[in-house]
Amino acid sequence: MKASWEKTEKNQGTLTVETDEETVAKALDQAFKKVVKKVNVPGFRKGKVPRRIFEQRFGVEALYQDALDIMLPEAYQAAVEETGIEPVDRPEIDIEQLEKGKSLIFKATVTVKPEVTLGEYKGLEVPEKDFSVSQEDVDAELSKMQKQQGQLESVEDGEVEKGDRVIIDFEGFIDGNPFEGGKAEQYNLEVGSGSFIPGFEDQLVGMKPGEEKDVEVTFPEDYHVKELAGKPATFKVKLHEIKRVNLPELDDEFAQDVSEFDTLAELKEDIEKKLREKAEKDKENYIRNQLVELAAENSEVEIPAVMIDHEVEHMLRQFEQQLSYQGLNLELYAQFTGQDQEALKEQFRADAEKKVRANLVLEGIAKAENVEVTEEEINQEIKQMAEQMNRDEEEVRRLLEAQGALKSVKEQLITKKTIDLLVLSSKNAA
Repeated sequence: MKASWEKTEKNQGTLTVETDEETVAKALDQAFKKVVKKVNVPGFRKGKVPRRIFEQRFGVEALYQDALDIMLPEAYQAAVEETGIEPVDRPEIDIEQLEKGKSLIFKATVTVKPEVTLGEYKGLEVPEKDFSVSQEDVDAELSKMQKQQGQLESVEDGEVEKGDRVIIDFEGFIDGNPFEGGKAEQYNLEVGSGSFIPGFEDQLVGMKPGEEKDVEVTFPEDYHVKELAGKPATFKVKLHEIKRVNLPELDDEFAQDVSEFDTLAELKEDIEKKLREKAEKDKENYIRNQLVELAAENSEVEIPAVMIDHEVEHMLRQFEQQLSYQGLNLELYAQFTGQDQEALKEQFRADAEKKVRANLVLEGIAKAENVEVTEEEINQEIKQMAEQMNRDEEEVRRLLEAQGALKSVKEQLITKKTIDLLVLSSKNAA
């Protein structure tokens, strides 16, 4: 096989590939064995038509597409490895020659990983940030624990307050006409959660059980349902029930219920200790992230749009998975917030570009500094993964190999060591 690479634009070029005649012959043989099983020719049982008869009747060209499907993936991958390019998207293939008895020649227009011009990445300094733990932080954490232990109780004689859970019926109208998706009965809503259209939940405050009210709101201009976007609406709301959290007293008995400590003072001391430990980790992560950002800002790289698109899609899938843990999906999220997939993608785009840029710059630094990981370091990482998953080390290794993820483990370790290098060479390390 022959392969050559010619750069035509900054991040794009043409990969020209020529296989040998034998490769084409073998692919045509495989294609025939596949196609002949489906062909009906009078006088022959299905799958038993001779190759000569098949080509006389249908022409050898009938095998070309299947032969291409067999040859192209392997030939393209081999050419990529031979030329050393790093594609970041599917290629556009143009077949220049495909004939029986001749070689296959094709050209692939390929978008490749961009080159990075590194700027200053050693001796950087991250601005100071306060990571101290205050008494207010301890009290806030204690308050969170208190709320977690609270019991929801019905409020028989009272009014809706922010933070209450309410059971409501509602139906929405625009210009006096009901609209699709604007009606629900016995709906459970936390007032102040921001789940509904801006202004809706605020107008529930002060209502009493059994009360009915018209809630006037305006759909956001970027609402996912175009027919509703920017339009004023009236929701007829009936409040059935108010539920409010009854909080336990913060005393020694509370401490004994939620922890292994006998007194509230001991619990507070433990909370402060854990918050300080977390603050140290947060500070370390802050410095590491900021150094990567500074190094990325100092460098020059022209990122292909497709790389950002791929990262946006990845972020969307991660977000969808997080929603699933809450019993939601993207469709329900869109109904609650007015943000559809396209709006979410646009929201993710800036962070996606930032992440892609950072990763490219870190790869560039790793190459410039010859950052490598040893087999021992990879083994240690797999061991830690196995401990976290509570699984056998060899089982985890086999799983990673089966998923083709060992390369990813190595890349992550190189990234970590590269950031370690930035930290050790920074002014913050002094």
